[in-house]
Amino acid sequence: MQSLKADELEENPVERANCLSELMFCFAMPVLFKGRQKTLEQTDLYRPLKTHKSDTLGDRLCSAWDQEVANRSALNLPPRLGRVVARVFGWHLFVTGLLLVAQEFLTKVTQPICLFGMMSYFATKDGDLMKAELYAAGLMAGSVFTVFCAHPYMLGVLHLGMKMRIALCSLIYRKALRLSRTALGDTTIGQVVNLLSNDVGRFDTVLINVHYLWVAPLELIVVTYLMFEQIGISAFFGVAVMLLILPLQAFLGKKTSVLRLRTALRTDERVRMMNEIISGIQVIKMYAWEKPFGKLIELTRRKEMICIKQVNYIRGILISFAMFLSRVFVFASLVGYVLQGYVLNAEKAFYITAYYNILRRTVTMFFPQGIGQYAELMVSINRLQTFMHREETQVQDKSIDAPSATATNDKENGSLIKNGSGDVPKLNGNPESLVEFSQFSAKWNSKSTENTLDNINLKLDRRQLVAVIGPVGGGKSSLIQSILGELPADKGSLKVNGRFSYAAQEPWLFTGTVRENILFGLTLDKHRYRTVVKKCALERDFELLPQGDKTIVGERGASLSGGQKARISLARAVYRRADIYLLDDPLSAVDTHVGRHLFDQCMRGYLRSELVILVTHQLQFLEQADLIVIMDKGKISAMGTYATMQRSGLDFAQLLTDPNKTKDGESDLDSEPGDIWDRLSLASRSRRGSKLDISKQPSRNVSFTSLSSFSESIAQDSAMAPQETRVQGKISLALYKEYFTAGSGYLMICFMVFLCLGTQIVGSSADVFLAYWVDKNQDAAEKDSDPIDIYYFTALNIAVIVFTLVRTMLFYKLAMRSSTKLHNAMFRGITRAAMYFFNTNPSGRILNRFSKDLGQIDELLPTVMLDVVQIFLTLIGIIVVICITNPYYLILTFGLAIIFYYIREFYLKTSRDVKRLEAVARSPIYSHISSSLNGLPTIRAMGAQKALIAEFDNLQDLHSSGYYTFLSTNRAFGYYLDCFCTLYIVIIILNYFINPPESSGEVGLAITQAMGMAGMVQWGMRQSAELENTMTAVERVVEYDEIEPEGEYESQPSKKPPPKWPEQGKIVADDLSLRYFPDPQSKYVLKSLNFEIKPMEKVGIVGRTGAGKSSLINALFRLSYNDGSIIIDGRNTNELGLHDLRSKISIIPQEPVLFSGSMRYNLDPFEEYSDAKLWEALEEVKLKPVISELPSGLQSKISEGGTNFSVGQRQLVCLARAILRENRILVMDEATANVDPQTDALIQTTIRNKFRECTVLTIAHRLNTIMDSDKVIVMDAGQMVEFGSPYELLTECESKIFHSMVMETGQSSFDSLLSVAEKAHLESQKLKTA
Repeated sequence: MQSLKADELEENPVERANCLSELMFCFAMPVLFKGRQKTLEQTDLYRPLKTHKSDTLGDRLCSAWDQEVANRSALNLPPRLGRVVARVFGWHLFVTGLLLVAQEFLTKVTQPICLFGMMSYFATKDGDLMKAELYAAGLMAGSVFTVFCAHPYMLGVLHLGMKMRIALCSLIYRKALRLSRTALGDTTIGQVVNLLSNDVGRFDTVLINVHYLWVAPLELIVVTYLMFEQIGISAFFGVAVMLLILPLQAFLGKKTSVLRLRTALRTDERVRMMNEIISGIQVIKMYAWEKPFGKLIELTRRKEMICIKQVNYIRGILISFAMFLSRVFVFASLVGYVLQGYVLNAEKAFYITAYYNILRRTVTMFFPQGIGQYAELMVSINRLQTFMHREETQVQDKSIDAPSATATNDKENGSLIKNGSGDVPKLNGNPESLVEFSQFSAKWNSKSTENTLDNINLKLDRRQLVAVIGPVGGGKSSLIQSILGELPADKGSLKVNGRFSYAAQEPWLFTGTVRENILFGLTLDKHRYRTVVKKCALERDFELLPQGDKTIVGERGASLSGGQKARISLARAVYRRADIYLLDDPLSAVDTHVGRHLFDQCMRGYLRSELVILVTHQLQFLEQADLIVIMDKGKISAMGTYATMQRSGLDFAQLLTDPNKTKDGESDLDSEPGDIWDRLSLASRSRRGSKLDISKQPSRNVSFTSLSSFSESIAQDSAMAPQETRVQGKISLALYKEYFTAGSGYLMICFMVFLCLGTQIVGSSADVFLAYWVDKNQDAAEKDSDPIDIYYFTALNIAVIVFTLVRTMLFYKLAMRSSTKLHNAMFRGITRAAMYFFNTNPSGRILNRFSKDLGQIDELLPTVMLDVVQIFLTLIGIIVVICITNPYYLILTFGLAIIFYYIREFYLKTSRDVKRLEAVARSPIYSHISSSLNGLPTIRAMGAQKALIAEFDNLQDLHSSGYYTFLSTNRAFGYYLDCFCTLYIVIIILNYFINPPESSGEVGLAITQAMGMAGMVQWGMRQSAELENTMTAVERVVEYDEIEPEGEYESQPSKKPPPKWPEQGKIVADDLSLRYFPDPQSKYVLKSLNFEIKPMEKVGIVGRTGAGKSSLINALFRLSYNDGSIIIDGRNTNELGLHDLRSKISIIPQEPVLFSGSMRYNLDPFEEYSDAKLWEALEEVKLKPVISELPSGLQSKISEGGTNFSVGQRQLVCLARAILRENRILVMDEATANVDPQTDALIQTTIRNKFRECTVLTIAHRLNTIMDSDKVIVMDAGQMVEFGSPYELLTECESKIFHSMVMETGQSSFDSLLSVAEKAHLESQKLKTA
């Protein structure tokens, strides 16, 4: 949980500002001045306002929602989210609407009337000067008032949208913590993050134009009437054209939202795949599967681009409308007027032009945008509503419930507030049993036919240690989940009396210090904490970690080894005082002697007076258990003590007896060589033992790091997690060049520029021509006007339309091509990056580039860029036109340009910093949500919801402080620019009174053009700033394209190995060292190893946790930075392409990773093998019955992270992959982690038969797996300390390290292992002599 609290920032000046300061935006100044002097940091921003604190808004919306749920469920109707939002924020919205009406009708509608009055004075050359001056004053007042009203109004609306977004985010997060497990199955984490980023993010901008839905029609009626007064029936021509175009615009708007939905779905799909790829990148690299995944992504990207292209073309048409619509309306009315035989005079022409400019803004731009935004808003609200309707869990939120009066159902779990230290008095003298199942049945998926747990009867009391064992997918974890309340009963009942504590099978850690992870919201009780740390064998680890228990744990517990994660998770469970301790397989991830320590000291020792339910695969501990429960296929197949089990004749129980057992019970792991259990390789890291846990596969970048090495490398940095880089300073021109040339050649770009200029030239000529035409009419008093003028006018207007459309379409085509190219380059960059990159960047950060940044490049960037180009050309056009009427305006314009430039410089530096801060503050919100969803069972069992909600609110507040600063500085900027524009208009108006003009047409032309400029300058400046900000997305994408690749992907032709290589599989390490950091000075994790493994040898690699076992594999696959060399069959691997090297070594990784897609795709993504071959491989790993039962066989879908298979089954799939590849070298990284004994025996025999001809390297924690191997490498602290056959190491070796490791398992076990080794040794001697 982060160090920075939003409440510690200084107070925002708005809180103390008076109304004048708010109107004039003085309160935004301090930040702007601060940003002038230095690069802003998060701490320079202000505390969020009271009105938009996340917790207050969240609470308000939550209570309103709860009330709605209560009201509607009484009527049996679904609750409506839209209603709730309206109830909480409706009144504010109404007030902003009134402001808008005042602004539109007082200023916009009156301006043309004043203009008309003023021009008629100039046209008649006499007239009443006083009246003209009043009109001019009205004109100026209108302009000034607009500025004073519009910006505070906009800030109000945007702030309101922001408040809605914050409230909805809080609501969604609180809901996410209450999701039931079945509901979690339907929503992926990506979906929730998408709800937060895209759907709720819409609220920020959605309210801007909503009010125009009713203001625009009103305005249309009023303005049409005013025009009718002037030019009679002709007024209706233009309005008719406008009303005809509206349905077209509405249709296009509707189409956009349909397409947006389709795009959103396709983007979801692509981001989900990226997430899987990033999570499983290690495995993808080891299998050399980058190519097929690249193809997949390219395919999804192409589908997505098809939608985006259509959306963008429609957008382009809508943008072009802005350019020529008002011209078309004016054209229709004026030409109609002239054709009726009237003479057009200046004041009428410009009166009409001015009004159509206003109508164009409200009716053809804001109104359809309003419709589109309203539609999008409804879509978003519906998506959020569907999410809010999802099923909730039955687990009580223990962070709220006060300790109830009756002690029995007190589930208070050392809550975060009351009983601070979690010391709630124990329930003593409680007659009832603690846990009681009676005829309990339940299933995860209500649709599935068979139950996950079936007819369970079980009664457990305190002071019991219950061991739950059974094959993979037998329902052991589900049993624990049902006690937690995550798995509700279908039939039967379950009573839990007393409080429980829980250690998950997959240790879940959040970003924070190790100590925070153990305390998890409780207060620190030093004595208890120290004891717990000692009992959980964490003391030594704390000495090794750079800052002891203050070390920051990265996302998903990166930087810790699997065993450490498991022990910290266990310590967290044990630290809480409870009556029932549910420990889901905590012993799998630790070595034998640590496991022994945990079992004796912690479960049998420290927790002896409580009820401990221990799921385990470690049979050596069963004897000390008070009760053994054997689960199989969701039923309890047997239960009883160790002694009764031995006597009963169950088929599973026979595994527990041991014919050669010495009856005096001195035994630790007494097994005979032939016994099935001698290969019970179950003590490795356990990952997900049963079909639940819907969360993502945590990426396995962590356990590669030998601990000490990591700690030292981190010690050089501070304790903070690495920050996301913020690119500082300006965006260079080279970046724009890179963006455009990514997709198209120089010729296209030149043509594009020509079109843009052409459009503007044609447009401005049409405006000037109108003034010329009017003046000509004034001089020629005779009635008939020259018909040829009408033709010119028509031709110019048609040219504008053609040019605009062609230009827009072409522009979008170029942009789409660039965006496709950039994505492919970034994806290539990512897949070719070294593992170091993934270990140092959390997945959220990489995903952010693929979702948010790419989304901006696809959709925002082209539109903004086109907008900027169009606005700046229009501005140049306006200035040219004004200066034609009076060249002296050039001086004025130049002065203004300098002022604008300085204001923009002043503002931009701060704005860019604030915007970047806001973006960086956004990532932790998403990380927090995904990490919370990953650890839901743990969070609920520990009752940590309150603390996490508080943390989420804090993260939201930090983001708000940045976002609100961004809004207010943005508005202040627009406000000051508009002030100067108004000054410009005022000077032009006054000038005409000082130097009366030649013709009245010129007055109209200059003033209408200058008025058009008013809003446009600030919009253009703001868009140009927006463009720079959006270009940072390009910068970030390009940055990932330029990541240092890990090495050549393909070998050079001269070095390319023959297809059959390696024929023998002989591996020689020559002075091999390995480091995890690219910096050559960093510490070596493996230190100059030398060994030679002969062809077809079976080699075991043993050593304590963090001794460098996995690092050895790492070196073999060249995943990190090797010095020295590994030579396979006479070829130095450093000279080979990574693809050639990795595809020739099979690996069964430590954490089995499946990708979503079909089963067939998971086994063979290159589609090299026939179906028959795949079935054969599946049969060899005994998965054929499981897969063939699935509805579509090999084509069956696998869910995200492979969660619809149990861990054991996933491990078998990995084995099948290895069998298919038929490589000469096989590496097993503790492959038999959570497999029951039969499956394990099967894996071992399969490996012995299928890979007899191969060189096999096995990393093992349990020694019985490798006792019969040819050689053993003993690793310690990155060095190879012993190397030889197990028998030699046990009998002849001086250093006795291996010997002592075997001794730790106990004397009788030592003897049996020795005999296995001896037998194997003799056999190999025989072979040699033979």
